[in-house]
Amino acid sequence: MLLSSGLMLRGADPQWIRVGTDSTDLILRVAENGRLYQSYLGARLPERDYAHLPQGAEAYVPHGMEDYFEPAIRVLHNDGDPSLLLKYREHQVRQVDDNVTETTVVLADEVYPVTVTLHYMAFQRENVLKCSSEITHTEKRPVVLYQYASSMLHFSRDHYWLTEFSGEWATEVNRAEQPLYFGKKVLDTKLGTRAGIFCSPFFLLGLDRPVQENQGDALIGTIGWTGNFRFTFEVDQFNNLRLSAGINPYGSEYTLRSGEVFRTPEFIFCYSTHGVGEASRNLHRWARRYQVKDGEKERMTLLNNWEATGFGFNEEQLIGLLDEAQKLGVDMFLLDDGWFANKYPRNSDTQGLGDWQENREKLPHGLQPVIDAATKRGLKFGLWIEPEMVSHQSELYEKHPDWVIRFPNREEYYYRHQMVLDLSNPKVQDYVFGVVDDLKSRYPQIAYFKWDCNSPITNIYSTYLKEQQSHLYIDYMRGLYRMLDRIQAKYPDLPMMLCSGGGARCDYEALRYFPEFWASDNTEPLERIFIQWGFSYLFPSKCVAAHVTSWGRQSLKFKTDVAFMGRLGYDIRVSGMSEQELAFSQEAIRTYKRLMPVILEGDLYRLVSPYDGNRDHAAMMYTEPDRAHAVVFAFDMTPRWGEYLSLRSVRLQGLDPARNYRITELNRMEGASTVGCDGQVYSGDYLMKVGLPLFSTGTYVSHVLELTVEP
Repeated sequence: MLLSSGLMLRGADPQWIRVGTDSTDLILRVAENGRLYQSYLGARLPERDYAHLPQGAEAYVPHGMEDYFEPAIRVLHNDGDPSLLLKYREHQVRQVDDNVTETTVVLADEVYPVTVTLHYMAFQRENVLKCSSEITHTEKRPVVLYQYASSMLHFSRDHYWLTEFSGEWATEVNRAEQPLYFGKKVLDTKLGTRAGIFCSPFFLLGLDRPVQENQGDALIGTIGWTGNFRFTFEVDQFNNLRLSAGINPYGSEYTLRSGEVFRTPEFIFCYSTHGVGEASRNLHRWARRYQVKDGEKERMTLLNNWEATGFGFNEEQLIGLLDEAQKLGVDMFLLDDGWFANKYPRNSDTQGLGDWQENREKLPHGLQPVIDAATKRGLKFGLWIEPEMVSHQSELYEKHPDWVIRFPNREEYYYRHQMVLDLSNPKVQDYVFGVVDDLKSRYPQIAYFKWDCNSPITNIYSTYLKEQQSHLYIDYMRGLYRMLDRIQAKYPDLPMMLCSGGGARCDYEALRYFPEFWASDNTEPLERIFIQWGFSYLFPSKCVAAHVTSWGRQSLKFKTDVAFMGRLGYDIRVSGMSEQELAFSQEAIRTYKRLMPVILEGDLYRLVSPYDGNRDHAAMMYTEPDRAHAVVFAFDMTPRWGEYLSLRSVRLQGLDPARNYRITELNRMEGASTVGCDGQVYSGDYLMKVGLPLFSTGTYVSHVLELTVEP
């Protein structure tokens, strides 16, 4: 439904365009000069106050005119002129449903036939905004795009604090905070495929003060793009901050043909006046409802074979592991790397990628006997694949070296003994789709794929693109999405895990195709507390796969309690468990399945950060929306002897102060410490004002508490 549109007339009164939710307003203004400005971003304003707002900064700053700082867009016209001046042409507001509004604003240059359309999607109740842009032109010859932001936002505050999440393999999403002063701070990646290995595609921004959990103005931002991204934060001489977000234009000058539309990915953000905790909960609700594949469906528990076998297994051993999975009580058995390739058998990570035929030595009868054995035991069957990649030692490489991203005249560089297939090439897109399609056609019982992506793009050259090499990073991602669209269209009910040597692929565009991602190859539970804590700012728990493994010196209880905070799985040799450990795990899985509606669908409250103090304790909780049911997790990591925090109670959040809650400790194990409040009843008011004594001076002590409303 068209609600409003307009054509700017010189000399007319300023025209206001509201992009808003129930709690937040982004107010745009069309000034008398015909240009579009951002006058306001913050808590919702009455419309009668718009006239008092300052003009503000240009909403989508072009390069080449009077602005001195980072532009949103930079072009080169075919006559060599680099200028652009965008003026308002029209806007439309469309009510998508009772909760979602879409606003489009068309800007155009009066000298050159270049048009930029700004898109804004506002999710009212979830308080989430999505911004993107479309660039097109009708010049006679192509125009070169050098910068093309999805969004530009402006802030005018006294102070700005940026929280970033960086790391490496097995040390993902380390939280670090810094103030922003004059100049630029850039968060970006140039890795192509495994984009988030060093820098995660999201951030927190504190306005006037450092980011706090439950108070203060804060913004969470992220990009829906699985490839190279860039966030630029620039403070000018007047202490104004501009934030531009989008595809990283590094090595990606884009030659845009006449009439072609260049669409940028979505910049997604949530603004909160009550701290980052509220923003996280809003994002989680939005993601489950609107963005993540199967966001409102259940998840399966699983047993992975990797820790038990590595590459060395056969049909008989796998069927033995199925007995272990059945005994454990999980929903699915996942067969990991090593099941394929014959000329170059996949007995290590040095060869075989690209040759997706069952290895005849390990699986002489193919996958069917293993799948049948899983079905007989009441288990689903899942399979590991890495279809975007190729080994130098593979039949695929020998047959199609032109399908590989590589220089034809230089020595190849390998990352983990592999290279990347060129998904800008439609034939390669067909091939990768065919990997999934062939396996599903031959084995329709496959219920899940673990989709890995272990290499960034190296040897950056496309035989297919020829003279347009600067299109490779972008066209690769477009090819990936086209291929995933085909998979989703043909197999809409097929869940897949997004894996990239850990959490190096974790964005909301990829999650339209994958219900969950693998947060890290590091499953040591102490490290996992920090990793899962970092991801919790952006992603609901049901998106974060968390497994109990043999990593770490902690007890099986501690490992299980940590993994309970995500989508629970196991990658451990069940036959190596004691009777007590097996019984504990069986009961834990039953408990987890019962609590899925709370842990995977509930609102998250981060109570005590592992980053606080000496990083000695952590606590968080999940609460059902009706506040009748909650689960609390508390961890003593490595506190000092007599450390004072152990004497303090932890105040809970998200409860109904007028109701009474019974406390029940879960995942109890013989010999493990328990809390003194087990079985007690407290008012929600007491639990949120006084709290519970959940910590001790013990090392690697954990507690899981269930809160249920008393009639």
